[in-house]
Amino acid sequence: MDFTTILFDVADAIATITINRPDKLNALNKTVFEELDQAIELVSQRGDIKSAIITGSGEKAFVAGADISEFTALNEKQGEALALKGQLVFDKIENCDKIIVAAVNGFALGGGCELAMACHIRVASDHAKFGQPEVSLGLLPGYGGTQRLTQLIGKGRALELLATGNMIDALTAFNYGLVNHMVEAPALLTKAKSILAVINSKAPLAVKSCIQAVGLAGGDDRSGFAQEAALFGKLLTTHDAREGVAAFLEKRKASFKGS
Repeated sequence: MDFTTILFDVADAIATITINRPDKLNALNKTVFEELDQAIELVSQRGDIKSAIITGSGEKAFVAGADISEFTALNEKQGEALALKGQLVFDKIENCDKIIVAAVNGFALGGGCELAMACHIRVASDHAKFGQPEVSLGLLPGYGGTQRLTQLIGKGRALELLATGNMIDALTAFNYGLVNHMVEAPALLTKAKSILAVINSKAPLAVKSCIQAVGLAGGDDRSGFAQEAALFGKLLTTHDAREGVAAFLEKRKASFKGS
């Protein structure tokens, strides 16, 4: 598939999706959203892909935000539709049954921060910056940022960042729990790939089930607990679980087939 605003590469069962608008600091416009949607669909469907990385082109930005020029002519209903479209694409990332890592190589602001938070795991270079500056435009995040930021760092810190529009550096993001790892810039993709290499060696159905169960965590009821138990029972009947248990007891490496 040919893309105009992203690069799509697959190596060692890992797809690398690069937002490729460096002259615009990789800002998210309508075309980027459409192509990102298509790329995630490819990750989900292709059997030769076990996991993915999303990153930005160049050294300055992961994604510096949405393309603000697209906002000027929108009325209320069109603005809501735009936000819902972004939420659908980011939900597809969050709910993908293969692990997706955000490799944040610079500014992750506005929609860029929301994109990073939609990924399952975040790795940041030591010069990365994060923020939701929408209040400076008289707006708030529209692609799920208010919800995911609160889930990741808690209400107090999230509301401070949202209401001030302030940026935080990579170390602060790491200390807040917004990112999993902080590394020097040259090691960013290597770190992301090393995490995925370990995940790719595990049973695919078990990884998929972990994603499903974690997605239900933090609810007001016990539905996540019930789903965890149901998934555990279902996995026990799979080839991979039988192989994993046998390999453990026989003190050998398991050979998983995704069945």
